[in-house]
Amino acid sequence: MITERLSNRLKAVASFVEEGAVVADIGSDHAYLPCYLLKTGKIKQAIAGEVAKGPYDSAMKNVLKEGLADSITVRLADGLFAVEVNDLVDTITIAGMGGTLITTILENGKSQLESIKRIIVQPNIQSSVIRKWAVFNGWKIVSEQILKEDDKIYEILNMEKGSSSYDETEILLGPFLCLEKSVVFREKWEREIVEWHRVLLSIEDAEETDDIRKKKNQLKSQIDLVREVLAI
Repeated sequence: MITERLSNRLKAVASFVEEGAVVADIGSDHAYLPCYLLKTGKIKQAIAGEVAKGPYDSAMKNVLKEGLADSITVRLADGLFAVEVNDLVDTITIAGMGGTLITTILENGKSQLESIKRIIVQPNIQSSVIRKWAVFNGWKIVSEQILKEDDKIYEILNMEKGSSSYDETEILLGPFLCLEKSVVFREKWEREIVEWHRVLLSIEDAEETDDIRKKKNQLKSQIDLVREVLAI
């Protein structure tokens, strides 16, 4: 059953979906998330969008297997162009990709976002680029979550339409996450500090070009910023 094998990561994404929403899950892969939302009765209709034929076939197979073909439409399309006006979609979910790819999908499909009330994203890396995109495109972060699963740490950003402004710390660490400073949050950024120190050490003896100097300054600035938030 989909409800039994859904990852904690995707269950966390599902928790941000409002009751009765019409969801378009972009890059749906096996359509686990929309199937779970339907099976648990949280939503009544969904779109599962996939750009590649293999994952599209997997999504279609699971939707049919779960008996949800009347409630979930599986579409082969590029990003947000899986959404059509008559779908009445009000919520977009995008999970399991890098932040840069998620931002590209949102940017390329901006024309599809006019009727969307909520965007829920779970980037594997580079959450900061999504926060920057939100600021410049009329979206605000209303809640965030950070969790650990199989020794990997994931962030979830829940966004609604509205103006927003975040400082350098909030862009990098998350406006809500840096206030909560959970155990997982601390672990993530302590790991990052170790990695940044490793990179600094690896370029310590490199020729002092403008790019190298800029890289060193950026890393040192990030380390200082995170240390200040973590108070270490």
